Amino acid sequence: MAMGKILSSGPILLFLLYLVALVSLPADAAVKRYQFDVQVKNVSRLCHAKPIVTVNGMFPGPTIYARDGDRVVINVTNYAQYNMSIHWHGLKQFRNGWADGPAYITQCPIQNGHSYTYDFNVTGQRGTLWWHAHIFWLRATVYGAIAIMPKQGTPFPFPQPYRETNIVLGEWWNNDVEEVVKQGNKLGLPPNTSDAHTINGKPGPLFPCSEKHTFAMEVEQGKTYLLRIINAALNDELFFAVAGHNMTVVEIDAVYTKPFTTQAILIAPGQTTNVLVQANQAPGRYFMAARPFMDAPLTVDNKTATAILQYKGIPNTILPILPKLPLPNDTAFALSYNAKLRSLDSPLYPANVPLKVDRRLFYTIGLGINPCPTCLNGTRLTASLNNITFVMPHIGLLQAHYLNIKGVYTADFPDRPPQPFNYTGAPLTANLGTTLGTRLSKIAFNSTVELVLQDTNLLTVESHPFHLHGYNFFVVGTGIGNFDPAKDPAKFNLVDPPERNTVGVPTGGWTAIRFRADNPGVWFMHCHLELHTGWGLKTAFVVENGKGPDQSILPPPKDLPPC
Repeated sequence: MAMGKILSSGPILLFLLYLVALVSLPADAAVKRYQFDVQVKNVSRLCHAKPIVTVNGMFPGPTIYARDGDRVVINVTNYAQYNMSIHWHGLKQFRNGWADGPAYITQCPIQNGHSYTYDFNVTGQRGTLWWHAHIFWLRATVYGAIAIMPKQGTPFPFPQPYRETNIVLGEWWNNDVEEVVKQGNKLGLPPNTSDAHTINGKPGPLFPCSEKHTFAMEVEQGKTYLLRIINAALNDELFFAVAGHNMTVVEIDAVYTKPFTTQAILIAPGQTTNVLVQANQAPGRYFMAARPFMDAPLTVDNKTATAILQYKGIPNTILPILPKLPLPNDTAFALSYNAKLRSLDSPLYPANVPLKVDRRLFYTIGLGINPCPTCLNGTRLTASLNNITFVMPHIGLLQAHYLNIKGVYTADFPDRPPQPFNYTGAPLTANLGTTLGTRLSKIAFNSTVELVLQDTNLLTVESHPFHLHGYNFFVVGTGIGNFDPAKDPAKFNLVDPPERNTVGVPTGGWTAIRFRADNPGVWFMHCHLELHTGWGLKTAFVVENGKGPDQSILPPPKDLPPC
């Protein structure tokens, strides 16, 4: 009847309704729709062909383009034999953890033959982020870039580049990655390291059979290019450089920085870095190269991936020049590079650092050894936060919280380790057992949190990149050795610290972060080295609902995958 009334009152009312609809939508908001078909495809690299899991048959997968203010709707259909879930890394998913994607944290995975639609808004974010599978080690091949443009008419706070290019750094295994991991877990040992690093899925000509598997970008003399660099590797922090060219860092993790010029960057798994490169050198062919940073006594795939920056009109016969990358164990470069990262902190893009802290947390990062009768040495390597190895539940933690399902997790994760010790002294090789549990930390809505992540010498010190879902945080301090609560806070940068979603905790050191818990839900926090995540180096925060109408978790979508 009501619809009949609208229709009978003619085109004027329809036009008015149309105007109202226009007014209620932000002027530049749009709906960006994508179809992601998860499918297996045969791919050949390093003289080896193998079936890999892909999105839409692409490796890396498709880039998602959106603008600040857009709604993004991605329907994921799973045609692969593995369960699947996809995380939109760095998107804040305000009140909407259902679209965040980590399996068994905010959803159960999408099973073979089923679909799930990730439906989310991009609000107050612009820059480079990325997406990846968030189950098992499937992100080895299931990943891609997210490029978020500023709102229409809003310029970049740096010179407008002529063109932009995605540079997605990854790892390649000749064997089936899931089998490699299974083998490692069966033995209780780390699986084999990767066989190559890749740039946009290609290892470059320093590897066998890889002439044709080399990424190249053409540049014109005198023009400026924006490189959106993403570290999608599973286990390696990487140096990246362009031969003969400086880079100007202008953004990290989709947050503008105070620009600075550098010959190389350091980027941990999960992080993104935008740089400007000026094509101002003698026209030629120049290698872009990536290789690992590792300053602990551990094995890594130390091979160098290369791609080519080629000036227009230069023939392919010219041999490219290699860049000078820092040495693999160059701790001094790593520390000085990270110290240069500062938020832009301009009137348009302020750094709203929490100055008052409601809740102080201190988490130790440790490796450990637990009994495993079926493993090679009767033991299994493990990892923990505050000596707790996280056990994955069988249903999504967000569902358990939202529907108040008992027995899935306990909200008693300790604010500090069970017993203090000399965290970064001589290697500790006794009493390396950990306790197991699905233990979460409950955080009051809108409270301010300071979390100090402390590396330890349990087995060995190592650098750990930590990622927090649902939030950005400010990296207010970092140091080598044990955190000193009496002296170190005086050195914190509370003016323009870098704001990010993934931060490296230095080898044998600590990092302090602050954030305001204004996004209700269950938010995963984990080491972004896949090896350590699998070993239990993870936990989650339950951020409670607020009292206001838009301060509680949105209801779950109808097509949320069943458990």
